[in-house]
Amino acid sequence: MSVRANRVGEQMKKELGDIITRKLKDPRVGFVTITDVHVTGDLQQATVYISVLGDDDQKENTLKGLEKAKGFIRSEIGQRIRLRKTPELIFEFDESIDYGNRIETLLKEIKND
Repeated sequence: MSVRANRVGEQMKKELGDIITRKLKDPRVGFVTITDVHVTGDLQQATVYISVLGDDDQKENTLKGLEKAKGFIRSEIGQRIRLRKTPELIFEFDESIDYGNRIETLLKEIKND
């Protein structure tokens, strides 16, 4: 990944957090944390990794709400970050947190045995 793509990703991460918590009014979108943003080298696509507090239904509803608001979020990003073309947004769940929690649980079980 290029330095510029990295920098754009970091900037987007900051702005996305602000947009989703302050500007987005969709009731389906729950408590979302933007964990990471990977921007392709040509700055055409940005994969936004999210973590959602709640059960599977809340996670799915949040993803649906974000998908629906993609155009709005993208235009907000376009106004805040000066780029020739605002990257296409792809929202995905960040599985690393669940994975880390699973490992921690397994280690505790081993320790208690």
